[in-house]
Amino acid sequence: MSQSYLFTSESVSMGHPDKVADQISDAVLDFCLKHDARSRVACETLVTTDLAVIAGEITTKAPLTRRAVDALVRDVVAGIGYVAKNEEEREEIGFTADAIQVDCRIHSQSPHISQGVDVGGAGDQGMMFGFACDETPTLMPLPIDLSHRLVERHAKLRQDGTLGWLRPDAKSQVTVEYNADGTPSRIHTIVLSTQHDRSVMAKDRADFFTDEARQLVIDKIIHPVLNADRPDLVKGKLVMIPPGKEAPKLAPGDIACHINPTGCFLTGGPHGDCGLTGRKIIVDTYGGRGRHGGGAFSGKDPTKVDRSAAYMCRYIAKNIVKSGLAKQCEVQLSYAIGFPDPLNIWVNTNGTVAAGVSEAKLVELIRKHFRLTPAGIIETLNLRRPIYQESARHGHFGRELPDFSWEKTDKAAALKADA
Repeated sequence: MSQSYLFTSESVSMGHPDKVADQISDAVLDFCLKHDARSRVACETLVTTDLAVIAGEITTKAPLTRRAVDALVRDVVAGIGYVAKNEEEREEIGFTADAIQVDCRIHSQSPHISQGVDVGGAGDQGMMFGFACDETPTLMPLPIDLSHRLVERHAKLRQDGTLGWLRPDAKSQVTVEYNADGTPSRIHTIVLSTQHDRSVMAKDRADFFTDEARQLVIDKIIHPVLNADRPDLVKGKLVMIPPGKEAPKLAPGDIACHINPTGCFLTGGPHGDCGLTGRKIIVDTYGGRGRHGGGAFSGKDPTKVDRSAAYMCRYIAKNIVKSGLAKQCEVQLSYAIGFPDPLNIWVNTNGTVAAGVSEAKLVELIRKHFRLTPAGIIETLNLRRPIYQESARHGHFGRELPDFSWEKTDKAAALKADA
Protein backbone atom coordinates (compact mmCIF):
# COMPACT_ATOMS: atom_id res chain seq x y z
CA MET A 1 0.00 0.00 0.00
CA SER A 2 1.29 3.48 -0.85
CA GLN A 3 2.42 5.57 2.10
CA SER A 4 3.43 9.15 2.83
CA TYR A 5 7.06 10.22 2.44
CA LEU A 6 9.40 13.03 3.42
CA PHE A 7 11.34 15.39 1.13
CA THR A 8 13.93 17.96 2.19
CA SER A 9 15.47 21.02 0.53
CA GLU A 10 17.90 23.65 1.77
CA SER A 11 18.78 27.25 1.05
CA VAL A 12 21.66 29.49 2.13
CA SER A 13 21.73 33.16 2.99
CA MET A 14 23.26 36.04 1.08
CA GLY A 15 26.17 35.93 3.54
CA HIS A 16 27.02 32.26 2.96
CA PRO A 17 30.54 32.15 1.49
CA ASP A 18 29.47 30.49 -1.76
CA LYS A 19 26.70 33.06 -2.19
CA VAL A 20 29.15 35.89 -1.47
CA ALA A 21 31.20 34.56 -4.38
CA ASP A 22 28.13 34.26 -6.61
CA GLN A 23 27.06 37.84 -5.89
CA ILE A 24 30.52 39.20 -6.65
CA SER A 25 30.67 37.31 -9.95
CA ASP A 26 27.23 38.61 -10.92
CA ALA A 27 28.12 42.16 -9.84
CA VAL A 28 31.03 42.03 -12.30
CA LEU A 29 28.65 40.72 -14.97
CA ASP A 30 26.13 43.50 -14.26
CA PHE A 31 28.87 46.15 -14.45
CA CYS A 32 29.92 44.85 -17.87
CA LEU A 33 26.35 44.64 -19.21
CA LYS A 34 25.53 48.14 -17.92
CA HIS A 35 28.30 49.60 -20.07
CA ASP A 36 28.28 47.09 -22.93
CA ALA A 37 25.19 44.93 -23.47
CA ARG A 38 27.12 42.50 -25.67
CA SER A 39 29.81 41.75 -23.10
CA ARG A 40 31.06 38.16 -22.94
CA VAL A 41 31.58 37.25 -19.31
CA ALA A 42 32.65 34.11 -17.50
CA CYS A 43 33.65 35.34 -14.06
CA GLU A 44 34.64 33.14 -11.11
CA THR A 45 35.24 34.24 -7.53
CA LEU A 46 36.97 32.68 -4.54
CA VAL A 47 36.55 34.19 -1.08
CA THR A 48 38.33 33.22 2.12
CA THR A 49 39.80 34.95 5.16
CA ASP A 50 40.58 38.56 4.19
CA LEU A 51 40.85 37.64 0.49
CA ALA A 52 38.73 37.74 -2.66
CA VAL A 53 40.17 36.38 -5.92
CA ILE A 54 38.35 37.33 -9.14
CA ALA A 55 39.27 35.36 -12.25
CA GLY A 56 37.85 34.35 -15.61
CA GLU A 57 37.43 35.29 -19.24
CA ILE A 58 35.80 38.63 -20.05
CA THR A 59 35.58 40.49 -23.35
CA THR A 60 33.87 43.86 -22.92
CA LYS A 61 33.98 47.55 -23.77
CA ALA A 62 33.12 48.35 -20.15
CA PRO A 63 35.83 50.16 -18.11
CA LEU A 64 36.61 47.04 -16.12
CA THR A 65 39.91 48.14 -14.59
CA ARG A 66 41.49 46.55 -11.55
CA ARG A 67 40.36 49.56 -9.56
CA ALA A 68 36.78 49.07 -10.79
CA VAL A 69 36.84 45.39 -9.81
CA ASP A 70 38.23 46.27 -6.39
CA ALA A 71 35.42 48.79 -5.81
CA LEU A 72 32.76 46.34 -7.02
CA VAL A 73 33.95 43.64 -4.64
CA ARG A 74 34.02 45.94 -1.62
CA ASP A 75 30.55 47.31 -2.41
CA VAL A 76 29.09 43.80 -2.62
CA VAL A 77 30.73 42.69 0.63
CA ALA A 78 29.57 45.81 2.46
CA GLY A 79 26.05 45.44 1.06
CA ILE A 80 25.85 41.89 2.33
CA GLY A 81 26.78 43.10 5.80
CA TYR A 82 30.39 42.09 6.34
CA VAL A 83 31.42 45.34 8.03
CA ALA A 84 33.01 45.93 11.43
CA LYS A 85 32.64 48.69 14.01
CA ASN A 86 36.13 48.24 15.45
CA GLU A 87 39.35 46.27 15.11
CA GLU A 88 38.26 43.53 17.53
CA GLU A 89 35.11 42.86 15.54
CA ARG A 90 37.06 43.06 12.27
CA GLU A 91 39.41 40.30 13.46
CA GLU A 92 36.51 38.17 14.69
CA ILE A 93 34.59 38.45 11.41
CA GLY A 94 37.77 37.86 9.40
CA PHE A 95 36.30 39.11 6.11
CA THR A 96 35.17 42.72 5.95
CA ALA A 97 34.72 45.18 3.11
CA ASP A 98 37.42 47.53 4.30
CA ALA A 99 40.08 44.95 5.12
CA ILE A 100 39.96 42.30 2.38
CA GLN A 101 42.64 42.00 -0.28
CA VAL A 102 41.21 41.84 -3.81
CA ASP A 103 43.23 39.89 -6.38
CA CYS A 104 42.05 40.39 -9.99
CA ARG A 105 43.00 37.71 -12.55
CA ILE A 106 40.78 38.43 -15.56
CA HIS A 107 41.66 37.94 -19.23
CA SER A 108 39.77 37.89 -22.54
CA GLN A 109 37.62 35.07 -23.90
CA SER A 110 39.02 32.49 -26.31
CA PRO A 111 38.51 33.59 -29.94
CA HIS A 112 37.62 29.98 -30.83
CA ILE A 113 34.53 30.19 -28.62
CA SER A 114 33.68 33.64 -29.98
CA GLN A 115 33.68 32.53 -33.61
CA GLY A 116 30.74 30.20 -32.94
CA VAL A 117 28.84 32.52 -30.62
CA ASP A 118 29.18 35.53 -32.95
CA VAL A 119 26.94 33.83 -35.50
CA GLY A 120 24.23 32.94 -32.96
CA GLY A 121 25.50 29.64 -31.65
CA ALA A 122 25.45 28.43 -28.06
CA GLY A 123 28.38 29.48 -25.86
CA ASP A 124 28.84 25.93 -24.61
CA GLN A 125 27.49 22.42 -24.93
CA GLY A 126 25.33 20.86 -22.25
CA MET A 127 21.83 20.07 -21.06
CA MET A 128 19.58 22.32 -19.00
CA PHE A 129 16.43 21.61 -17.01
CA GLY A 130 13.49 23.62 -15.76
CA PHE A 131 10.75 22.65 -13.32
CA ALA A 132 7.42 23.92 -12.04
CA CYS A 133 4.61 22.46 -9.96
CA ASP A 134 1.38 23.68 -8.38
CA GLU A 135 2.44 23.28 -4.72
CA THR A 136 2.92 27.03 -4.20
CA PRO A 137 1.63 30.27 -5.77
CA THR A 138 5.05 30.78 -7.34
CA LEU A 139 4.84 27.27 -8.88
CA MET A 140 7.96 26.17 -6.99
CA PRO A 141 8.35 23.00 -4.92
CA LEU A 142 7.31 23.75 -1.34
CA PRO A 143 10.52 22.70 0.52
CA ILE A 144 12.85 24.97 -1.47
CA ASP A 145 10.30 27.79 -1.55
CA LEU A 146 10.04 27.81 2.26
CA SER A 147 13.81 27.45 2.63
CA HIS A 148 14.36 30.55 0.49
CA ARG A 149 11.75 32.54 2.40
CA LEU A 150 13.44 31.68 5.71
CA VAL A 151 16.85 33.05 4.71
CA GLU A 152 15.18 36.01 3.03
CA ARG A 153 13.43 36.91 6.30
CA HIS A 154 16.66 36.25 8.19
CA ALA A 155 18.33 38.92 6.03
CA LYS A 156 15.47 41.37 6.51
CA LEU A 157 15.47 41.13 10.33
CA ARG A 158 19.27 41.38 10.40
CA GLN A 159 19.35 44.43 8.16
CA ASP A 160 16.50 46.32 9.83
CA GLY A 161 17.93 45.67 13.30
CA THR A 162 15.02 43.60 14.65
CA LEU A 163 17.51 40.84 15.46
CA GLY A 164 20.67 42.90 15.51
CA TRP A 165 22.83 40.06 16.82
CA LEU A 166 22.45 38.11 13.58
CA ARG A 167 25.43 38.01 11.22
CA PRO A 168 25.14 37.42 7.47
CA ASP A 169 25.97 33.69 7.18
CA ALA A 170 23.00 31.31 7.54
CA LYS A 171 21.51 28.10 6.18
CA SER A 172 17.92 26.86 6.23
CA GLN A 173 16.46 23.42 5.62
CA VAL A 174 12.83 22.36 5.36
CA THR A 175 11.39 18.84 5.40
CA VAL A 176 7.85 18.41 4.12
CA GLU A 177 5.71 15.30 4.58
CA TYR A 178 3.88 14.37 1.39
CA ASN A 179 0.81 12.24 0.88
CA ALA A 180 1.11 9.14 -1.28
CA ASP A 181 -0.35 11.07 -4.23
CA GLY A 182 2.46 13.65 -4.04
CA THR A 183 0.48 16.48 -2.42
CA PRO A 184 1.98 18.18 0.67
CA SER A 185 0.51 16.99 3.96
CA ARG A 186 2.39 18.99 6.61
CA ILE A 187 5.60 20.76 7.51
CA HIS A 188 7.70 18.15 9.31
CA THR A 189 11.08 19.65 10.34
CA ILE A 190 12.89 22.98 10.14
CA VAL A 191 16.65 23.51 10.50
CA LEU A 192 18.06 27.03 10.68
CA SER A 193 21.70 27.73 11.46
CA THR A 194 22.70 31.36 11.78
CA GLN A 195 25.93 33.14 12.46
CA HIS A 196 25.66 35.50 15.45
CA ASP A 197 27.68 37.86 17.60
CA ARG A 198 28.77 37.34 21.22
CA SER A 199 25.74 39.05 22.76
CA VAL A 200 23.68 35.85 22.48
CA MET A 201 26.34 33.53 23.91
CA ALA A 202 25.44 31.82 27.20
CA LYS A 203 27.18 33.38 30.19
CA ASP A 204 27.43 30.11 32.10
CA ARG A 205 28.49 27.88 29.21
CA ALA A 206 31.41 28.67 26.90
CA ASP A 207 30.73 28.71 23.15
CA PHE A 208 26.99 28.12 23.40
CA PHE A 209 24.12 29.95 21.69
CA THR A 210 21.34 30.65 24.19
CA ASP A 211 17.96 28.91 24.09
CA GLU A 212 16.35 32.35 24.42
CA ALA A 213 17.95 33.35 21.11
CA ARG A 214 16.81 30.06 19.57
CA GLN A 215 13.25 30.83 20.58
CA LEU A 216 13.52 34.29 19.01
CA VAL A 217 14.56 32.66 15.72
CA ILE A 218 11.47 30.45 15.90
CA ASP A 219 9.13 33.29 16.86
CA LYS A 220 10.50 36.01 14.59
CA ILE A 221 11.70 34.08 11.53
CA ILE A 222 10.24 30.58 11.25
CA HIS A 223 6.71 31.07 12.55
CA PRO A 224 5.92 34.13 10.37
CA VAL A 225 7.26 32.45 7.22
CA LEU A 226 5.25 29.26 7.70
CA ASN A 227 2.09 31.18 8.55
CA ALA A 228 2.48 33.47 5.55
CA ASP A 229 3.17 30.70 3.03
CA ARG A 230 1.26 27.59 4.06
CA PRO A 231 -0.55 27.92 7.42
CA ASP A 232 -2.72 24.95 6.42
CA LEU A 233 0.35 22.70 6.65
CA VAL A 234 1.26 23.78 10.19
CA LYS A 235 -0.50 20.93 12.01
CA GLY A 236 1.04 21.38 15.47
CA LYS A 237 3.40 23.43 17.61
CA LEU A 238 6.87 24.59 16.60
CA VAL A 239 9.07 22.78 19.12
CA MET A 240 12.68 23.78 19.77
CA ILE A 241 15.11 20.86 19.86
CA PRO A 242 17.97 22.12 22.08
CA PRO A 243 21.39 20.61 21.29
CA GLY A 244 23.13 18.62 23.99
CA LYS A 245 19.91 18.01 25.92
CA GLU A 246 17.22 15.37 25.89
CA ALA A 247 14.87 16.09 23.01
CA PRO A 248 11.30 16.96 24.03
CA LYS A 249 8.53 14.56 23.09
CA LEU A 250 6.70 15.68 19.97
CA ALA A 251 2.95 15.37 19.65
CA PRO A 252 1.51 14.29 16.28
CA GLY A 253 1.83 17.21 13.87
CA ASP A 254 4.45 19.10 15.89
CA ILE A 255 7.28 20.63 13.88
CA ALA A 256 10.79 19.93 15.15
CA CYS A 257 12.93 23.09 14.97
CA HIS A 258 16.71 22.67 15.09
CA ILE A 259 18.28 26.12 15.61
CA ASN A 260 22.09 26.21 15.52
CA PRO A 261 22.20 22.48 16.30
CA THR A 262 25.99 22.40 16.74
CA GLY A 263 25.55 24.69 19.72
CA CYS A 264 27.31 27.80 18.40
CA PHE A 265 27.91 29.64 15.11
CA LEU A 266 30.21 32.52 15.98
CA THR A 267 32.80 31.98 13.23
CA GLY A 268 31.18 32.08 9.81
CA GLY A 269 31.21 33.59 6.35
CA PRO A 270 34.36 33.35 4.22
CA HIS A 271 36.44 33.39 7.41
CA GLY A 272 34.83 30.13 8.48
CA ASP A 273 34.63 28.42 5.09
CA CYS A 274 36.10 29.17 1.68
CA GLY A 275 33.47 30.22 -0.87
CA LEU A 276 33.39 29.58 -4.62
CA THR A 277 31.16 30.71 -7.45
CA GLY A 278 28.76 28.05 -8.70
CA ARG A 279 28.87 25.66 -5.76
CA LYS A 280 25.20 26.01 -4.77
CA ILE A 281 23.52 24.86 -7.98
CA ILE A 282 20.75 22.90 -6.22
CA VAL A 283 19.97 25.85 -3.94
CA ASP A 284 19.86 28.03 -7.07
CA THR A 285 17.27 25.81 -8.78
CA TYR A 286 14.66 23.47 -7.25
CA GLY A 287 16.16 22.05 -4.09
CA GLY A 288 16.68 18.59 -5.54
CA ARG A 289 13.25 18.27 -7.15
CA GLY A 290 13.70 17.46 -10.81
CA ARG A 291 17.05 17.07 -12.51
CA HIS A 292 20.01 19.40 -12.91
CA GLY A 293 22.26 19.66 -15.94
CA GLY A 294 25.30 20.50 -13.81
CA GLY A 295 26.02 24.00 -15.08
CA ALA A 296 26.19 26.93 -12.66
CA PHE A 297 24.62 30.33 -13.37
CA SER A 298 26.45 33.18 -11.67
CA GLY A 299 29.12 35.16 -13.51
CA LYS A 300 27.92 33.99 -16.94
CA ASP A 301 26.49 36.28 -19.61
CA PRO A 302 23.35 35.08 -21.44
CA THR A 303 25.21 33.62 -24.43
CA LYS A 304 26.14 30.86 -21.97
CA VAL A 305 23.20 28.45 -22.25
CA ASP A 306 24.03 27.02 -18.82
CA ARG A 307 22.24 30.11 -17.57
CA SER A 308 19.96 31.42 -20.30
CA ALA A 309 18.54 28.05 -21.39
CA ALA A 310 17.93 27.05 -17.76
CA TYR A 311 15.94 30.26 -17.39
CA MET A 312 14.03 29.42 -20.55
CA CYS A 313 13.29 25.90 -19.28
CA ARG A 314 11.82 27.40 -16.09
CA TYR A 315 9.78 29.84 -18.19
CA ILE A 316 8.39 27.02 -20.32
CA ALA A 317 7.62 24.70 -17.38
CA LYS A 318 5.95 27.48 -15.39
CA ASN A 319 3.71 28.47 -18.29
CA ILE A 320 2.67 24.87 -18.89
CA VAL A 321 1.67 24.42 -15.24
CA LYS A 322 -0.04 27.82 -15.11
CA SER A 323 -2.05 26.88 -18.21
CA GLY A 324 -3.44 23.82 -16.44
CA LEU A 325 -1.96 21.41 -18.98
CA ALA A 326 -0.04 19.63 -16.19
CA LYS A 327 0.18 19.83 -12.40
CA GLN A 328 3.95 19.54 -12.59
CA CYS A 329 6.32 19.84 -15.51
CA GLU A 330 10.00 19.23 -16.10
CA VAL A 331 11.66 20.42 -19.33
CA GLN A 332 15.07 19.59 -20.78
CA LEU A 333 16.91 21.37 -23.58
CA SER A 334 20.40 20.47 -24.82
CA TYR A 335 22.87 22.32 -27.02
CA ALA A 336 26.14 21.92 -28.92
CA ILE A 337 28.71 24.70 -28.68
CA GLY A 338 28.50 27.08 -31.64
CA PHE A 339 25.22 25.53 -32.90
CA PRO A 340 22.03 27.56 -32.47
CA ASP A 341 19.13 25.10 -32.33
CA PRO A 342 18.55 22.81 -29.35
CA LEU A 343 19.51 19.20 -29.97
CA ASN A 344 16.46 17.96 -28.10
CA ILE A 345 13.31 19.00 -26.23
CA TRP A 346 12.09 16.65 -23.50
CA VAL A 347 9.07 16.99 -21.22
CA ASN A 348 8.09 14.95 -18.17
CA THR A 349 4.87 15.63 -16.25
CA ASN A 350 5.14 12.64 -13.91
CA GLY A 351 1.68 11.47 -14.93
CA THR A 352 -0.01 14.81 -14.21
CA VAL A 353 -0.71 15.87 -17.80
CA ALA A 354 -4.26 17.08 -18.41
CA ALA A 355 -6.85 14.76 -19.96
CA GLY A 356 -6.64 14.70 -23.73
CA VAL A 357 -3.08 16.10 -23.77
CA SER A 358 0.14 14.10 -24.16
CA GLU A 359 3.73 14.95 -23.40
CA ALA A 360 4.42 14.69 -27.15
CA LYS A 361 1.76 17.37 -27.66
CA LEU A 362 3.48 19.56 -25.07
CA VAL A 363 6.74 19.28 -27.04
CA GLU A 364 4.85 20.44 -30.16
CA LEU A 365 3.46 23.41 -28.24
CA ILE A 366 6.92 24.31 -26.96
CA ARG A 367 8.34 24.31 -30.48
CA LYS A 368 5.49 26.52 -31.67
CA HIS A 369 5.32 29.06 -28.85
CA PHE A 370 8.93 29.47 -27.63
CA ARG A 371 12.07 30.64 -29.42
CA LEU A 372 14.83 28.27 -28.34
CA THR A 373 17.99 29.45 -30.08
CA PRO A 374 20.38 31.38 -27.81
CA ALA A 375 19.50 34.60 -29.63
CA GLY A 376 15.79 33.83 -29.36
CA ILE A 377 16.06 33.12 -25.64
CA ILE A 378 18.03 36.31 -25.00
CA GLU A 379 15.50 38.41 -26.91
CA THR A 380 12.40 36.72 -25.44
CA LEU A 381 13.58 37.12 -21.85
CA ASN A 382 15.46 40.39 -22.43
CA LEU A 383 18.61 39.02 -20.81
CA ARG A 384 21.22 41.59 -21.89
CA ARG A 385 20.47 43.75 -18.83
CA PRO A 386 22.33 44.28 -15.53
CA ILE A 387 19.83 42.25 -13.49
CA TYR A 388 21.87 39.35 -12.18
CA GLN A 389 23.32 40.26 -8.79
CA GLU A 390 19.86 40.06 -7.23
CA SER A 391 19.36 36.56 -8.67
CA ALA A 392 22.47 35.32 -6.85
CA ARG A 393 20.71 35.40 -3.46
CA HIS A 394 17.44 33.88 -2.27
CA GLY A 395 17.01 31.79 -5.42
CA HIS A 396 17.00 32.38 -9.16
CA PHE A 397 13.46 31.00 -9.41
CA GLY A 398 10.23 31.53 -7.51
CA ARG A 399 10.43 35.31 -7.00
CA GLU A 400 8.18 37.32 -9.28
CA LEU A 401 10.39 40.39 -9.40
CA PRO A 402 10.04 42.88 -12.29
CA ASP A 403 13.44 41.99 -13.75
CA PHE A 404 12.96 38.20 -13.51
CA SER A 405 11.38 37.78 -16.95
CA TRP A 406 11.63 33.97 -16.77
CA GLU A 407 8.98 34.01 -14.01
CA LYS A 408 6.29 35.47 -16.27
CA THR A 409 3.27 33.33 -17.22
CA ASP A 410 2.30 35.34 -20.29
CA LYS A 411 2.26 32.27 -22.57
CA ALA A 412 -0.17 30.22 -20.43
CA ALA A 413 -3.39 31.34 -22.13
CA ALA A 414 -2.02 30.73 -25.63
CA LEU A 415 -0.75 27.27 -24.66
CA LYS A 416 -4.12 26.31 -23.20
CA ALA A 417 -6.02 27.61 -26.25
CA ASP A 418 -3.76 25.71 -28.65
CA ALA A 419 -3.82 22.40 -26.78
